Amino acid sequence: MTSQPAPRVRITQGFTFEAAHFLPRVPETHRCRRMHGHSYRVELTLEGPVDEQTGFVVDFFDVESAFAPLLAQLDHHCLNDIAGLENPTAELIAVWIWERTRPLLPLLAGVRVYETALSFADYPAA
Repeated sequence: MTSQPAPRVRITQGFTFEAAHFLPRVPETHRCRRMHGHSYRVELTLEGPVDEQTGFVVDFFDVESAFAPLLAQLDHHCLNDIAGLENPTAELIAVWIWERTRPLLPLLAGVRVYETALSFADYPAA
């Protein structure tokens, strides 16, 4: 009897937060230079083998617990005031989240940050 390797699956969990920011490095005439806010959506994607016992790649509750402290830092804050987010573009927010989440979730395969319903950044880039 030949045993099959565990299937590899990608899972994604989404989170939302509200935050204000401004982009200090764009021209004075750029509308994003002024303070404004967004309803952000973050998606954390993990990839790995499905555990034979649990049926999970990672328990969604574990993903939620790992991300909770970062979410609390971001939600209803001015992103420019957070260390490492002085120029809080969607791209740099995605990298910031990756750098702080990957040590807690080693199967993290990607971070997607929606700044609007139609605009997002992926890290790492596919």
